[in-house]
Amino acid sequence: MSTLNVPRLEFAVQYPDITLISDMLDTMVPFHKIDLINWKEFNYSPFVSFSVACSSKEIFLKYRVKENYLLAVNTETNQKVWEDSCVEFFFSPDEGGKYYNFEFNAIGTCLVGYGEQRHNRRLMDKSVVESIRRHPTLGKEPILVEQTGELFWDLTIAIPFGLFGKREQFPVVGRRYRANFYKCGDKLSVPHFLTWSPVNTEKPDFHAPEFFGDLVFCG
Repeated sequence: MSTLNVPRLEFAVQYPDITLISDMLDTMVPFHKIDLINWKEFNYSPFVSFSVACSSKEIFLKYRVKENYLLAVNTETNQKVWEDSCVEFFFSPDEGGKYYNFEFNAIGTCLVGYGEQRHNRRLMDKSVVESIRRHPTLGKEPILVEQTGELFWDLTIAIPFGLFGKREQFPVVGRRYRANFYKCGDKLSVPHFLTWSPVNTEKPDFHAPEFFGDLVFCG
């Protein structure tokens, strides 16, 4: 099981510009690798790292990706972004077993679901998903034909705490929250399924909260 601390960043305004957040994640927050190959039949491993931090209002994520196959067909909220070049953040703010799956393709198109397991998950309303701020370095135009070569892209994300519903205090400093970080591309010519915290399932399955690692939010 993997564990990391989530630092808190201070800003002069409650909702700083996403490009400022991106710069601060680059310079002030460590990056962690998403490089575990849990299923040997999928052994292609692009270089992927992420940083995670928070403010008093949002969780911040930044993904850095270098890969040899790039596709971003899906442009509408809650479409099948996992079939594109995709990064993901699965997070459980509660102790009851339910978790959120945040999935983003390389141009920032987002899917968000909520529930206890892979099946019967509830997709979040489009208006809620659109409250997540995103800054893809590739822009937002679709990439309809797979690109190959040495390809680079970054994605910065700001997830508002309000998305997680009404809680007296969130996040609680020092408490462990369950989470995992992923990279995939189901419909690429060379599919891959990488994780931050190890997943011990027979087939590729990111919906495995029993293998989530821990995030500890700092004050």
